[in-house]
Formats: sequence, structure tokens, C-alpha cells
Amino acid sequence: MLWNKARRSDNVDDTRQGKDARRPTGKIIGTGLAASILAGAALYSTFSNGPEAPSAPHEQTLLQTLSPEETQLHFIESILGDTEDTWKQLFAQTGRHYPAPTLTLFSDGVVSGCGYAAASSGPFFCPENTRIYLDPQFFAQMARQFSVVGDFAQAFIIAHEVGHHVQLELGLSRPFEEALAARRPFTGDAGLEVRAELQADCLAGVWAHHAQQRLAWLEPGDIEAALNAATTFGDDFLQRARNQTVRPETFSHGTSTQRSDWFTSGFDSGRIDACDTFNAAKL
Repeated sequence: MLWNKARRSDNVDDTRQGKDARRPTGKIIGTGLAASILAGAALYSTFSNGPEAPSAPHEQTLLQTLSPEETQLHFIESILGDTEDTWKQLFAQTGRHYPAPTLTLFSDGVVSGCGYAAASSGPFFCPENTRIYLDPQFFAQMARQFSVVGDFAQAFIIAHEVGHHVQLELGLSRPFEEALAARRPFTGDAGLEVRAELQADCLAGVWAHHAQQRLAWLEPGDIEAALNAATTFGDDFLQRARNQTVRPETFSHGTSTQRSDWFTSGFDSGRIDACDTFNAAKL
């Protein structure tokens, strides 16, 4: 993945020990949308390259001089920056302003707007302060424990959390929020929580569609990395991996096939209206 083609975001707040934290810029919104944990999805096996973006040889030279930690920070900033550029354009097409979320990097736990999150927590979006929280060590854990590797797999995880921000801003996940506020049941296969998560997968696919059209940055192997993430992080796969009986009534994110299909729907179409999981008869 030629991620160095993207613009680096200024909305990354690095709070890790020994780092110079950037000033938070997140907008505060009160809502009932629950925080999401790890995302995984699949990229369609073929795609059409968009117009070639200008190369950035100076960026490539710079990356060669950075430490692994600095390179990872640049990667996260670049992925977030491109989600900002993509969603800004898509929101503008309907006369809306896209308020970019802040991504907070942490280690050894963090006190978020939605409560305390331990170091073992996966990436999540907090609607109370419209922030995304990410411990970069999670990517290493993801590779070590599940053999999920590749820049595009990591990029999708970030884009999935941004997808939760998008659905909140556009009111797409209102049925789920209303169920949370009313304390109605929302978990389980085809439940409102699964529909909200699959919608975030689909919106990440919409982002990937437009990013690819603009930057032509996907390389051989990126698709396979995303497919591996889709398989690994479906509810059914994870329950089998723990030697548990698959229990659809406990699902929160959807099956491996569902996550792959909804990301593909967003990627193939590039349209937000292709992500209406709440009115879909079949997930």
C-alpha cells in the first residue's frame, strides 16, 4: 500500500509516554452510540485503478530515515488524513460540513470520554467526544496472535472507526442509538449492534473506493491482507478460535462473510446509500 501518497492529518493526539502530545481538536457530542472494538473486512478481489496520483520521492526518502515508531506514526497520520479528505468531499456533495474526528494514540490504558480503556483494548470510537482511540501496539498483537498483517488491514481498522463517526454525523445509526437509550435489546445475529458494525464496515469500503480512485495506492497483497482480517475478526471465527460453540445470539460485529460482503458493497459502489444495513432484509 503506497500510503505515503496521502496527506498527513494534524488531528492525531499522541498521548503515549515520552511523546509530545498534540492539542485535542475533537468536537464534543453527547450520544448513546456504544464504542466499537476491532474491525476486519475484505476488499473485493479486483478493482479498477483510478488516475495515478503524483509520486512523492521526497516522502519516500524521508521514510527511509525514520525509526519504526516514527514511520508508524506517519502511517496513522496518513490514513486518517485521507479519510478526512475523502469524507470532506463526500459530505460537501450534499452541502454538509465534515467535522473531522481526533485520533488519540495511547499506551498502558487511557481515560476516554466513554470511560477507561485498558492497554489490551482494541481501537474504538467514543461518541461522547467524537474521538477515536488506538494503542498502536494493538497492530503488533494483531499480527502476533492472529497473523493479520499488512498496511491495508491496519488502514481498514482505522477507517472502520472513522465509519462510526460518519454514521453518527449523518444519523445513519439512529435505530441503534435509540435502542441503547431506551435500554432495548440490541445484540445478537441481525441485531442492531451487528447492523451498526456492518454499516461501519461498508462505510470503510466507501472510503477505500474513493481513496483508490484518487490515489491508486493499493498494491498486490493488500487485498489478501484485508481478506485475512475479514475472516479472522468475524464473530463466528473468533468463537471457533476460542474452542467455543458458535452462538449467533451473542454476535456483536457479524460473521466473517457478512463483514466481507458489506465492505465489498461499499467498495464496489462508492455510495453511502449502499450501506443501509438497518433496512436490509438479509445481512
